[in-house]
Amino acid sequence: MIVGVGIDIIEIERIEKMIEGQPKFTERILTENERQVACALKGKRRSEFVAGRFAAKEAYSKALGTGIGKEVSFLDIEIMNDERGKPILLADTSHTIHLSISHSREFAVAQIVLESSSS
Repeated sequence: MIVGVGIDIIEIERIEKMIEGQPKFTERILTENERQVACALKGKRRSEFVAGRFAAKEAYSKALGTGIGKEVSFLDIEIMNDERGKPILLADTSHTIHLSISHSREFAVAQIVLESSSS
C-alpha cells in the first residue's frame, strides 16, 4: 500500500552556485559517503550528482509529510547506488522506498514512492 509520494525539482545551476559560494554546503546536505562520491566527480557531473541527491532528499521528506527540518535532516538520508547504478535511499524507516532520479541540461528531478512494508 502506498503511504507517501514526493517529488522535487532543482536547477542544477543553483546547486553549482551554492557549491562555489558556500564551502560548507555539501557538508550540510551530503553524508560522508556521498561526499566521497561527489569529490571523485568533475565539473557539471559533480553538480548533477549533488543536485540529484538534494532533490531526492527533499522528495523523501515530502513523501514523509514532514519536509526537511526537525523530524528529518539531509544527513539522516543517504543515497548510494547499487551495483547496477540504481540509486538506493537509505534511511531509518520501515517503509519500502522507491526512488528515481533524472537530469536534464538544466534540472535534476527526483521522485519517491513510500510503500508500507506490511501487507
